[in-house]
Amino acid sequence: MTHGTAERAPDPGARGPSRRTMMQGTLGAGALVAAGSLSSCAGSIAGAATSGTLVRIWDLLGGSDGQIMGEIVDEVRVELPDISIDRTTLAWGAPYYTKLAMASTGGRAPEAAVMHLSRLIGYAPGGLLEPFDMDMLEQVGIRESDIPAALFERCLFQDEMYALPLDTHPFITFYNPAIAEPAGLLNPDGTLIEITSPDEFLDAGRAMADVTGAQGIAYGYLSDPAQAWRLFWGLYGQSGAEYDFTPGQDVGFDDGTAVELLEFMQSMLDGTVAAPNSDYGSAIANFTTEQAGLILSGVWEKTSLQGAFPDLGGSPVPVMFGTPAAFGDSHSYVLPRQLTPNPARREATYEVLGAILKQGLTWAGAGHIPSLIPVVESPEYQDLVPQSNYAQAAESIFLDPPVWFAGSGSDFQNRMCQAMQTALQGLGSARDSVDTMIREMNTFLATPAPA
Repeated sequence: MTHGTAERAPDPGARGPSRRTMMQGTLGAGALVAAGSLSSCAGSIAGAATSGTLVRIWDLLGGSDGQIMGEIVDEVRVELPDISIDRTTLAWGAPYYTKLAMASTGGRAPEAAVMHLSRLIGYAPGGLLEPFDMDMLEQVGIRESDIPAALFERCLFQDEMYALPLDTHPFITFYNPAIAEPAGLLNPDGTLIEITSPDEFLDAGRAMADVTGAQGIAYGYLSDPAQAWRLFWGLYGQSGAEYDFTPGQDVGFDDGTAVELLEFMQSMLDGTVAAPNSDYGSAIANFTTEQAGLILSGVWEKTSLQGAFPDLGGSPVPVMFGTPAAFGDSHSYVLPRQLTPNPARREATYEVLGAILKQGLTWAGAGHIPSLIPVVESPEYQDLVPQSNYAQAAESIFLDPPVWFAGSGSDFQNRMCQAMQTALQGLGSARDSVDTMIREMNTFLATPAPA
């Protein structure tokens, strides 16, 4: 291990982005930003009701996500006619978070906003957010026990709840039963057989390649700002290896385990198990044209993939390294700091957010796993396929390290992917790539959080 011991609490002195940071997004109606492999989170401006207590909500949900959320908000407007919901959808990525930080510091913040949970630690310590009142949440029917423990733990900062999760969206596997079944990889009920080691996973890929005549597994990582990290960090969680990302100190990171994991990823990209140089779009195309029987991707692709294969199967990434862990994140609601709090709007905000979360069955249509355990355990959700077959991934969700520079859409993820890409393309060793990753991690840790 390079340094340190187990994961520890983040530096309470870390703060969110500077209000001096340049905002890069266009905020007009219909504005869209391509966001690499999370294109479903891109967005535009949406409309609002015009009467009643005003609750303004910002989000970054575009594509099918945005359409389904629009349907949910319309249902909540009917359910709560005395509340006027103004939903604004902005461009996904760094510009969104910059805009949110500027609004909080400048007194122009909405009552609520969607934030990736992995980004919370960059905002809560700097006073940009306000904690949720657990009693008020209970009044609208939301309890701590309704949220998976692994998810709820990441919602806390200094023992207060700063995020209300809408979902989890893990990195999983989707599979085509027409290929997986003749490859001998399905149980009698159509679910994926248990795979418990790297060798078994590679064998499964070869078996599907025998059926397709091409590759067995579709995996797009080339020039992508997140895909290599998603697979690697999820496997790191499965290994049970320790890590310590304490700002101002060298990273605590099990470099031996990291090399082993990256070497496994290299072995997968042999042209038979998976294509050696595939980008995100090519992987989707190879899967949907039956050039591969299984794809490593995120739950957000469920809608498009099920359009190609109505009997689409899904499963968590197999536990190949001993410990259940699923890389993922969570769309979560936060309460941006209000310079002049309005009690009526705050009470209405809790009502609206509670009503949205209770529409989790509708939100599951986008592929995301609803955050509320009672929704996931309901007979209606259990009838959803493939969603119910990968829902257990939420119980072992493994987010980015809790530091201000990590999380969805971050330069940290991009730099980790760049470091790994050399090894994945066969242009360098796994050891050299891991050494580069560690140097990059230490550079980030040595950089003070923006004031």
